[in-house]
Amino acid sequence: MSRRRRVDPARLVAFGVLRQVTAEGAYANLALAGARAGLSPRDAGFVTELVSGTARLLGTYDRILTAASGRDTARLDPDLLDALRLGCHQLLSMRVPDHAAVAATVELAAAAVGERTAGLTNAVLRKVSARDLAGWVEVLGAAEDETGRLALATHHPRWIVEAWQRLLPDPAELAEALAADNIAPRVHLAVRPGLAEVAELGGQPLPYSPFGAVTTGDPGALPAVAEHRAGAQDEGSQLVALALSRVPAPAGHWLDLCAGPGGKAALLAGLAIAEGSRLLAAELQLHRARLVAANLSGYARNTITRPLAPVTVVADGTRPAWPPGSFTRVVADVPCSGLGALRRRPEARWRHQSSDLPGLVRLQGALLASAIAAAAPGGVVAYVTCSPHPAETREVVADVDPALVEVLPAADYLPEVPGAADGPHLQLWPHRHGTDAMFLALFRRRPTPPPHH
Repeated sequence: MSRRRRVDPARLVAFGVLRQVTAEGAYANLALAGARAGLSPRDAGFVTELVSGTARLLGTYDRILTAASGRDTARLDPDLLDALRLGCHQLLSMRVPDHAAVAATVELAAAAVGERTAGLTNAVLRKVSARDLAGWVEVLGAAEDETGRLALATHHPRWIVEAWQRLLPDPAELAEALAADNIAPRVHLAVRPGLAEVAELGGQPLPYSPFGAVTTGDPGALPAVAEHRAGAQDEGSQLVALALSRVPAPAGHWLDLCAGPGGKAALLAGLAIAEGSRLLAAELQLHRARLVAANLSGYARNTITRPLAPVTVVADGTRPAWPPGSFTRVVADVPCSGLGALRRRPEARWRHQSSDLPGLVRLQGALLASAIAAAAPGGVVAYVTCSPHPAETREVVADVDPALVEVLPAADYLPEVPGAADGPHLQLWPHRHGTDAMFLALFRRRPTPPPHH
């Protein structure tokens, strides 16, 4: 008869969240938001670090576990593997005494996976505890080349490091950029122009965006956020919207082609209203369109902005529900790998493979073509990705027909942001700007040539 296991509740919550991330494809930050409800502040902080840190170093821990267990992690029970990963993080990256980390993980594995796993869990984690993280990186990196050692030391898949090497040839800056992906970001808030003032957000104003501030508290506790007059939005996202609004363009309606979840649309809507224009926010997925509508709802409730309140529609950007040439400003913030937001979605680095990119790139190219078609002559188009990967940025925009558009110098429209020019385009970086690694290309639609007779 097995004895009753006494499992630490916080570790059990962390285990449940990590299972959602690894087995169900959940985002760690979103899964954590729901799981922390009801926990004490101390336990909530412990769970957050345990899940986020484990997700960030997942690939590194798997290599360590392979070495310590003598078997490939693919041969381990998935539930047991997640328990072992949590144990690794406590042993190698948190201030948890070794004996406590091992004992607590044995209890967790036995209770959550099965009593039969207790002995294996104990044996593997004791081998893990024989070295610190730097020691494991040194041992595992001995057989690697320089790129492999850098990938291991900074907890990135090799293919990402190789892509960043093309963009950041200085080895010192490359290492700095990879290290920045491992630093959890602060929460950036943005006002909805015309509905709130930055002073209502508290905290410190952002260094570049005139619309936002950094907060350390619970954003939902702020009246402006609760009333949809402000919301969470990375400064990089704010800046690309600002750049689009600064380019001279004819008067007319604006389009956000891929609007979900709605932060950028909410900022653009206010900027459009200030010009006497209206924003149409299109989103393919119904549940995301509902998030967009919620983010935009403050404009409809305000008596001043109501006449030009933005409209949300469920629509496929590759199959436009509007006639060509209908808009004077269009933003295509396209679905991408999310490699520019690894600070806030640490699991994304292990979730994607380089083989995922071709399918994304085809969709990105189709959406950019649709955005250009939607623009009126003289209208401005912004192509945006939250990824610096060349396949999703430079290579996509390089395929645009120059007979259709003129390429605009994107960085010129954000002169206050240093070190952002990437040829004629703009590339932000966490280590340079404290933002997500947003890419921006700007185009002006050329006049439609007269038909040939």
